[in-house]
Amino acid sequence: MGRIIAIANQKGGVGKSTTAINLSACLAEMSQKVLIIDIDPQGNTTSGVGVEKENLDATLYELLLGDCDLSDCLIENVFENLSIIPSNVNLAGAEIELVGVEDREFLLKNHIDSIKDKYDFIIMDCPPSLNILTINAMTTADSVLVPIQCEYYALEGLTQLIHTIELVQERLNPSLVIEGVVFTMYDARTNLSLQVVENVKSNLNQSIYKTIIPRNVRLAEAPSYGLPITMYDKRSVGAESYKLLAEEVLHKGDEEWQ
Repeated sequence: MGRIIAIANQKGGVGKSTTAINLSACLAEMSQKVLIIDIDPQGNTTSGVGVEKENLDATLYELLLGDCDLSDCLIENVFENLSIIPSNVNLAGAEIELVGVEDREFLLKNHIDSIKDKYDFIIMDCPPSLNILTINAMTTADSVLVPIQCEYYALEGLTQLIHTIELVQERLNPSLVIEGVVFTMYDARTNLSLQVVENVKSNLNQSIYKTIIPRNVRLAEAPSYGLPITMYDKRSVGAESYKLLAEEVLHKGDEEWQ
């Protein structure tokens, strides 16, 4: 059985898209079949894997509104073992257009159920808000991975996110779990980064990944070339970190994994 992971945090700029792109690419390089679903109207994950988001006729937006089939908007093998359901700014209208649609929280799940067995991992990049798009991701997902930026307000909003996940568990998806928290944009030169990590560990009763993603210029540059970090600069510290995170995600639950 494949795993479906939603990458969510209603705070913007915490590294959701960076994590979606690079975790997916690293898993694909480990011979896992991976599908990314870009659920963010900004479409950063779409352009980050080299897809021209402005010129697409069929995206997640058309799929959710019933204007296209899954096969129309699924772009297979943008890189080896890595496919994507793209999005662009049109998706911003979905919130309003889906008002009144029956079972609108399950629109994505109904589509993904038909193909989930074809993939080892389905990774969803959620928008920086707790709206109907994020709820659709959480009803579809097995687990939620939460990137937390190593900055002063890191914990702010996290309680709200966990509350939302609990509501989804209660009402829509009883099997949903928190995959874990991953720290991003860690700056070893500042005491603040270290304090944030310690603060979150002591305040959060959740699984926390050992791998910490550092601030890294190459990581920031890679999306503008439409490449994951492992293809843009595989020797960079950012590439090494995401490879380690992918190893952790892949082996999560393995008793023997140390």
